[in-house]
Amino acid sequence: MTRYESVAAVLRERIEHGLYRPGDRLPSIRAVCQEMDVGISTAQEAYRQLMDAALIESRPKSGYFVLPGYAPSVLPSASRPAQRPLDVSQWDQVLELIATRRDDDRLQLGRGVPNLECATLKPLSKILGGLHRRTELNGFNYDTLIGSPELRQQVAKLAVASNCLLHPDDILITTGCQEALAIALRILTQPGDVVAVDSPSFYGTLQILKANGLKALEIPTDPQTGISLEALELALEQWPIRAIQITPTFNNPLGYTLPAERKRALVQLAQRFDVAIIEDDIYGDLAYAQPRPPTVKSFDDDGRVLLCSGFSKTLGPGFRVGWLAPGRYRDQALHMKYVSTGASATLPQRAVAEFIAKGHFDRHLRAVIRQYQRQRDVMIGWVQRYFPPGTGISYPQGGFLLWVELPAAVDCVRLNDRLAEHRLHVAPGALFSASGKFRQCLRLNYAFTLTPDIEDAVRRVGALAGAMVEEALQPLE
Repeated sequence: MTRYESVAAVLRERIEHGLYRPGDRLPSIRAVCQEMDVGISTAQEAYRQLMDAALIESRPKSGYFVLPGYAPSVLPSASRPAQRPLDVSQWDQVLELIATRRDDDRLQLGRGVPNLECATLKPLSKILGGLHRRTELNGFNYDTLIGSPELRQQVAKLAVASNCLLHPDDILITTGCQEALAIALRILTQPGDVVAVDSPSFYGTLQILKANGLKALEIPTDPQTGISLEALELALEQWPIRAIQITPTFNNPLGYTLPAERKRALVQLAQRFDVAIIEDDIYGDLAYAQPRPPTVKSFDDDGRVLLCSGFSKTLGPGFRVGWLAPGRYRDQALHMKYVSTGASATLPQRAVAEFIAKGHFDRHLRAVIRQYQRQRDVMIGWVQRYFPPGTGISYPQGGFLLWVELPAAVDCVRLNDRLAEHRLHVAPGALFSASGKFRQCLRLNYAFTLTPDIEDAVRRVGALAGAMVEEALQPLE
């Protein structure tokens, strides 16, 4: 047992024996360090372990508190995917989720879009408008292929929060994080190659595998501790895996965060088998507690981790501003960027760079993080109240997505068909698997303001799911 696990075990025992009751404030990091003779990072990781276990929460500027009854009592099951590489399917269902028309009045409860109505975004609109006026036609020209130097400098500064030291020249600006992931996969693989992924996995990445003729090897994944390194090691011994693609921090959709020591162990495992890691950190800056978790890239000492991120989940997807830190693959990434999209759009890069430089980004993050943490608990409460008994619910410590596992009798693809009659739509779990597993699961978004209308929509989803459970219990005539 590591030191932080020992500290976490002591605190857990105190909570379970009632020494610290729901709502109580826990000792400060400094107090834990003094009492248990450990360093600050050890105490912080111990508290992170307790947050991952849904026992405590962090409140900005207040400290750590024992959770009251709104934490989910049942978490989703650990995944048990097929133990062989598979071709990716599900494109039709993905297209249905993302190709919403502007005049479509369905309430999309499952899309991965942040809150776009925050007042803290207004300075970004003003900056963009000012750039249009100040630059005249200059802003209509190509930017450099590697991207705006001002933006790359700001990204490098932001990366320090994740313990990742990057030079601006280590960073390639892309047209969204999706392009960063696509570039990373294309430079590492050839058609027919095998890529290891967590399970469930982001459908956007799975569709890149499909488009490039790659096979997905889904690795068992736990909703608290993340991808099984033990299963991954066995897979690396058995299959010719060309790359490991993972979203280890506030995972989409499962919500887990891989503990720091396991992130380090993942890099060591990749080094032993000489395989690259593609890390998707798009939700990493939306941590409810500070400091935010380190990236896998922060443990990389030989350039084999390709770090992908962007501003689609923190600012808005319409800017299409992402970035890639390709490590030792920089030259190949630049070439692939050139032959795919060329330089990214000029004005959005300059606007985002100025927004960050003037301090607006930090203020915006603080505002949305507080909102997302509150709304996570509200959404969990609604799911517990309105969904069938035995429903499992994730408990993410960042981001704005909830993974819900319904009883086996509920097929969420069929559930979506019934919801369409009520102008509602969720993201069915089958999207997040190469083979269409997780049909009893769905993803919910709690970023938008949770109004009574949203509560009514969640109640209706739960009622229809409950009806499917009741139908399965009816005796056959």
